[in-house]
Amino acid sequence: MPNTILHGVTPSRRALMLGAAGALAAPGVLRAQPAPIKLGILQPVTGALAQDGEYGRIGAELAIQELNATGGIKSIGGAQIQMVFGDARSNPEGGTAEVERMQAEGVVAIVGGFASPICLAASQAASRYDLPYIVDVGVADTIVTRGLRNTFRFSPGFGAITAAALDNLVKLNDGAGKPARTVVVVHEDGLFGSGMARLMASELPKRGFEILETISHPSPARDMSNIALRIRSLNPDLIIPSSYYSEFVLLSRTLQQRRIRPKGIYAILNGAASNFRFVREFPDAANLVMDVNHWADPRKPKTAELRRMVEAQNRFWLFNVPMNYSAVMLVADALERAGRADRNAVIEALAKTDGSFTRHIMPYGPTNFVNGQNQAGQAVNTQIQNNDVKVIFPTEFADARPIFPWPAG
Repeated sequence: MPNTILHGVTPSRRALMLGAAGALAAPGVLRAQPAPIKLGILQPVTGALAQDGEYGRIGAELAIQELNATGGIKSIGGAQIQMVFGDARSNPEGGTAEVERMQAEGVVAIVGGFASPICLAASQAASRYDLPYIVDVGVADTIVTRGLRNTFRFSPGFGAITAAALDNLVKLNDGAGKPARTVVVVHEDGLFGSGMARLMASELPKRGFEILETISHPSPARDMSNIALRIRSLNPDLIIPSSYYSEFVLLSRTLQQRRIRPKGIYAILNGAASNFRFVREFPDAANLVMDVNHWADPRKPKTAELRRMVEAQNRFWLFNVPMNYSAVMLVADALERAGRADRNAVIEALAKTDGSFTRHIMPYGPTNFVNGQNQAGQAVNTQIQNNDVKVIFPTEFADARPIFPWPAG
């Protein structure tokens, strides 16, 4: 007789037990999908920092999409990541308000902030709730020197970046036969640029460079003609600019138009010098400009894959994308090891992250957090060559050799 259950016939206790056993043997059929894990993504997508914030959001979204498409957080039953987005509105107050909202919505961690003032305020607010906060870009070293156990920065801070910039400048100059001796420092007159100028004034002479003059400018600036004329009269070997995007583009275009050509432009944490928007819109002014900044590891296949995805949307490949992609992957790695969406467990897992975390695309060595700072985080030297941004230092991550001094003409 066929194995069927007739209409109106009550199944036996044995049949019910066999059915239950079958359900247990196929847990994917009946087991409830775990609740999604809420992850806060904080970026300034309105106001002066909107471009950086938008690209930071893109990086986070790409990571979340990839994680969910590849099985979610497997140690938590394949739980999917649900983004809770907040607009920091380009100021610390906006960032703090969004942290409070995300706390109320039950996020397990927050990634982002971009600017140091936003990261400082937002991570402080998050610390009141033992809410893990992962800085994406903010370089102020005070972010990780306040003793906040909830705050982590995967990328390097200001001290590490500037130390590498100065050391690599010496290597660059020595390797080329020391063609550069004199420098003009050009900086925006705010906190960032003025601090960088003071550091250069203190450290460059120790390394054999003479600073001919330090020139400040406001942000925003509408004209760089007087600065260009002053640079022409001083005739330095190197120009070291510390400016935001618009001001550096204006300066470099003015120098190009007036045919003022030093032996090199060596920027540090510059808003435009490693920016593909600058490369695409003003290729002649951008050519051969060097920068020390955040950048993705060009050797990793995932870097090229993500770049293609971003550029397919008619967008630029900016460092905000790989940095936020990598920061979200860091949280996912901590969740996998924690085995539960618990804030304190995630904090403990983040603090124990080591070289086994490889699902990032930054040019870093094995991850090692000390007081919230990844000791392996490092900036790289880039140079714009053939309408592309190339890594020239450190040599183990480089995909091009430096062109220095600039060819005449």
